[in-house]
Amino acid sequence: MRYIVLKGAIAVDGISLTVAAVAKRSFRVWIIPHTCEVTALREREAGDAVNLEADLLGKYAEKFLKLKKAGPG
Repeated sequence: MRYIVLKGAIAVDGISLTVAAVAKRSFRVWIIPHTCEVTALREREAGDAVNLEADLLGKYAEKFLKLKKAGPG
């Protein structure tokens, strides 16, 4: 959850989606009709296990901030 941000990207089973809302332990995504029609998302139901991949930008930002906090060098 620490990498999921509003209007950021998250891949669900390899399908990149925009994050529409973020709560403490959940999030919502926007799915346009075309994406639903041409991907396996239409076969998913609430509670199904899926692979999630957070946007790499969040991981890079976290790494940068850790390096900055550690100081020069």
